Amino acid sequence: MKSTVYIETMGCQMNVADSERAATNLRRAGYDLATSAEAADVVLVNTCSIRERAEQKVYKRIRQLRGLSSRKPLIGVMGCVAQLEGEAILAKAPDVDMIIGTRATDRISTLIERLRDGERAVIDLDERGPGESWDVSPVERHSPFVAFVPIIEGCNKFCSFCIVPYSRGRERSRTATEIVNEVKRLRELGFREVHLIGQNVNSYRPRSEEGLEKSTGATPFCRLLRAVAATGMARIKFTTSFPRDFHPDIVAAIEEWPNLCDWVHLPVQSGSNRILKGMRRGHLVADYFRSVDAIKNSKRRMSLTSDIIVGFPGETDADFRETMNLVERCQYDGLFIFKYSSRPGTPASRFMDDVPESLKKTRFLELEARQFELQNTIYRSYIGRAVSVLVEGQSARSEKDLTGHSTCHKVVNFQSDSTQLGEILNVRITEAKSYSLYGQQVN
Repeated sequence: MKSTVYIETMGCQMNVADSERAATNLRRAGYDLATSAEAADVVLVNTCSIRERAEQKVYKRIRQLRGLSSRKPLIGVMGCVAQLEGEAILAKAPDVDMIIGTRATDRISTLIERLRDGERAVIDLDERGPGESWDVSPVERHSPFVAFVPIIEGCNKFCSFCIVPYSRGRERSRTATEIVNEVKRLRELGFREVHLIGQNVNSYRPRSEEGLEKSTGATPFCRLLRAVAATGMARIKFTTSFPRDFHPDIVAAIEEWPNLCDWVHLPVQSGSNRILKGMRRGHLVADYFRSVDAIKNSKRRMSLTSDIIVGFPGETDADFRETMNLVERCQYDGLFIFKYSSRPGTPASRFMDDVPESLKKTRFLELEARQFELQNTIYRSYIGRAVSVLVEGQSARSEKDLTGHSTCHKVVNFQSDSTQLGEILNVRITEAKSYSLYGQQVN
């Protein structure tokens, strides 16, 4: 009799997609998927290592899992922490039975069987095998209406603070044919929105032109956007973009195809050229502003979001002021702010972490407060406007309200009934909340 498996996912959209892929292969191998860790014979924790706190959370969770029930489940660590730390995890967490790297997703059932056959602990940090394809059952998708479609794995940028090239490996792009066919299948199954995802979608470089022959564009990614748009999928989003590779033709493609959503996530990380150089970002603030201007000057009203790190080694008050000035100029619809934490193995880990934690916190709070003010102004500007909303579920705040995302990727709540789940509706905004909008359905 096969075991029941529970997968717990931490971190980014790529981790969610990996968990969906793992669940598909496990069910195909005859395993049942449990709805809770307490009910499972095997618990897999798909981990994130992008920040120190995320990694600490992994080990805390592993300690909790052994005491959850009398079942004494086998415990596996998947994802970035597994890939980076490998066998060292066993010293920190002796309760772990499996270490499953970021490219071993399709081989989990084999690892479980090895444990059942008597091996003490199993480790797989190898590359994907020949013939392994990105195959996800609709049953395992995180939403019945929205699907993540990876187009590229890994990253070649090697920013000095970032662990991703070490945990995810080098860039490998899927063929356009494979991606387009997946989107077509999702449309036939009733999905209304896809997110083309990758550590850096702008770096999309497939080995062949297969599937791009009929698409125009300045870069392979621009051509892919047009090819995916031509499938007729109702809504298409993409993340994450890298400033150095962001081509204005992306904006042109969005203007040409209404089903390409009006949202761009373009992480800048700092407003100081000196700090950007230390981060090895490969672009200047002026380069970034040219991309922002292309987005802001679009014929469509575009939503712009970003990431910023405060307290990078060597960051002075003058550097931080430049970041504040950048935020003022860019007028972000949303901003993810992080306090720098050193990641072992990255080039920046050899830098002196000379910005005191108290100063990192002060800068974080100042930037957060100003972004909140700017964001409130932007959100209030939507009052009176009608936006297109994909209805994704019931609001957590009110049983009378439904919730979904607009094409500009804002959370929108409105009063309606559950029979409209999965529909795309026009909602006129009547109220702006701190991080969401509220409105009424327009007939």
